Amino acid sequence: MARPQAGTNMADATTSPADAAGHRAQLKSLLAGFSIEASSGDAAIEAAASHLAPGSDVYVNWLPGDNHHRSVAAAATLRRNGLNPVPHVAARYLTGLTQLQDFLARLAGDAGVQQVLAIAGDRDRPYGPFESSLQVLETGLLEKYRITKVGIAGYPEGNPRISTQALATALAAKLARAREGGLTPYIVTQFCFEAQPIIDWTRRLRAEGVSAPIHVGLAGPAGLATLMKFALRCGVGNSMRALSLRGPAIARLLTEAGPERVIEDLARAAASDPALAFAGVHFFSFGGVVRTADWARAFQQQAATT
Repeated sequence: MARPQAGTNMADATTSPADAAGHRAQLKSLLAGFSIEASSGDAAIEAAASHLAPGSDVYVNWLPGDNHHRSVAAAATLRRNGLNPVPHVAARYLTGLTQLQDFLARLAGDAGVQQVLAIAGDRDRPYGPFESSLQVLETGLLEKYRITKVGIAGYPEGNPRISTQALATALAAKLARAREGGLTPYIVTQFCFEAQPIIDWTRRLRAEGVSAPIHVGLAGPAGLATLMKFALRCGVGNSMRALSLRGPAIARLLTEAGPERVIEDLARAAASDPALAFAGVHFFSFGGVVRTADWARAFQQQAATT
C-alpha cells in the first residue's frame, strides 16, 4: 500500500511560526472528515467500514452499465456497516420520472439516504428526458424523498464540452434551485493533479459571491496509466499536461504516495487567504477503495500529529 511521504512539501525553515501554525491548522481541517468515492459494483464496499472512521461519507458513483438497483444495494451495505452513503444521481442515465422516484424512494427507505451528488452523467445522449442535474433538482423529488443535502459538480479546469460561461451559469442556477427547495447545497470538484487551478477557480467563485462549501476532488494513489485514463475521460487537461511536463518525479509522487503535495499547497493557500476556506477533500479511489482509504487515514493521522 502507498504510504504518505513524511514531510512532503512541509513549511521550510524560512516560514514564520504563525504561518506554519496556520498551514498545519488548514491541513488538519482539509483532512478532517474526508470523503471517498466507490463504485456500486466494488466488492470492497463490504470491507470499507473496517478501513474508515464510523460515519464517513462514501459516495457511490454511477458508471456505464450500472443501474439504480445496484446503487441502492451498495448504499444499504454502507449504511448497515456504519458509513454514510452518498449516491450519485446521474441525470442522463435516468429513463424518466418513474425511475427517479423509485430510486429516491428506495434510497430513503432501504439505506436512510439524506445526501446525494447530483450530476449530469458521462453520456453524450441521455436515456430519458433529463439532460442535466438542474432538471432533476427542478422536479422537487429530492425534497419529497427527504434528501436534505445535495452535492453539485464543480470544474476548476473546465469541461471540454461546455464553455466556462455556461458552467458558471449552470452552477449558479443549481445552487439557487437547491436552496429554493430547502436543500443545503455544496460543491464537489473534478479531480486535479495541481493545486493552482483549484485555488484560482475558488477565488473567482468567492469574488462572484458564491459561498457554498467546496470539497476538493483529488485522485488517491493509483497507477499512472489508470490516472491518465480517468484524466482523459474527465477532461482535466491542464493537470494532465502538467503531469507530463513535470516528468517521472511527479508521476512517481502521484502513483506511489498520492496527492500529498496538492493538499499541502491547498492548505498553505487557505492559511494565507481565508476567503478560500475549503470545506474538505474528496478522494476518487481509482486505485481501489481500500488502498485509498488506508492511505487517506494514514495521511490524516500524520497531519494530526505534525
